[in-house]
Amino acid sequence: MGFFTIPMAQLVGPAGHVIAVDLQPRMIASLKRRSAKKNLQDRIDARVSSAETMGIADLDGKIDFTLAFAMVHEFPDAAKFFSEVARASKSGAQVLLAEPSGHVDDREFEAELNSAATAGFALRERLQIPRSQAALLVKN
Repeated sequence: MGFFTIPMAQLVGPAGHVIAVDLQPRMIASLKRRSAKKNLQDRIDARVSSAETMGIADLDGKIDFTLAFAMVHEFPDAAKFFSEVARASKSGAQVLLAEPSGHVDDREFEAELNSAATAGFALRERLQIPRSQAALLVKN
């Protein structure tokens, strides 16, 4: 719905772009309406994904930063998620991974970090985000 996407679009400025991906078409529709009200629609590429793929193959090597906030645990395969993100990311790109503590326990979060490492992301640091387990990752 744009909770993070709209502020990120404001941060990147007129020359930047934010790609927003969601499984739910109504969330993307809501984001499009809200971004139009803020006159940010030209900075946001809003995409409906599927459970099998985020549909970002056209972005190979173009992404500087990925925000994965409270959503990796919803993908059927975290390894596939991180593989797609790694392929789309530039060398040195960062991923902020945050999962809600109430949904993802320590073991599950470590498994996500291992999937990220297998895809080519190194743990830069653990972050403190209330009610979350979080880490900043960087593409090797």
